[in-house]
Amino acid sequence: QVQLVESGGGLVQPGGSLRLSCAASGNIFAIYSWGWYRQAPGRQRELVASVTDDGIDNYSDSVKGRFTISRRNAKNTVYLRMNSLKPDDTAVYYCTADLLQYNPASRGNYWGQGTQVTVSS
Repeated sequence: QVQLVESGGGLVQPGGSLRLSCAASGNIFAIYSWGWYRQAPGRQRELVASVTDDGIDNYSDSVKGRFTISRRNAKNTVYLRMNSLKPDDTAVYYCTADLLQYNPASRGNYWGQGTQVTVSS
């Protein structure tokens, strides 16, 4: 059974930094792409950043230049480095993975449980 677990959220002052991690475990054959989403109270969930298996990354305009997504294939892990954080970045952050699992073989998109990021003085 595939599981994604995020960590690294917390409370940070405006202008500060955090690094989120997301580790995938289970019967994973390959991970094709990763994504980080966030959802603030009263707002729709939005895609913040994504990265493909060949390292092509994309960012929403609201975080471009401040956030960096990276992946460590050997450990089935993805990171989101967040710098120059603003109160508007406050949200629950979720990671997703488009992956192929084996036994049985199937491909699907999986989500983590989310980690809270609060930017406040």
